[in-house]
Amino acid sequence: MEIGKMLKEARVHSGLTQEDVADKIRVTRQTMSNWENEKCYPDIINVIELSNLYGVSLDELLKGDEKMIEHLEQSTNTVNSNKKLIAAIGVNIVLVLLMILFNGIIAQNRYLIIFAMSVGVLSTCVLFYQIIKKI
Repeated sequence: MEIGKMLKEARVHSGLTQEDVADKIRVTRQTMSNWENEKCYPDIINVIELSNLYGVSLDELLKGDEKMIEHLEQSTNTVNSNKKLIAAIGVNIVLVLLMILFNGIIAQNRYLIIFAMSVGVLSTCVLFYQIIKKI
């Protein structure tokens, strides 16, 4: 069974409204509605709070919903996220060093300047994306 249906059944069985649950776990009623309609998924902290509030085990809430398990794996995989951030920083450092070393050659060729600037902008965008994703 999907997590949304499980959450709704557990809430109704507990005799609570979406507003009641939202107040208790400090989210909006719209967020509760989105979880129950599977427009988005709760994070692991909210799943634990819902489990405690409803008196339902995490195993019961999560078993059988592959999308929810995949969402939790992606949202809690900080090691992979850190590796991507470190790689983006490393690539930017290497590119800056290469541009400094080959400054004389790059400055004499218009196409190399355009290429170097494009690569620099692209790598900086990837770095900023990783930083923003981390926050």
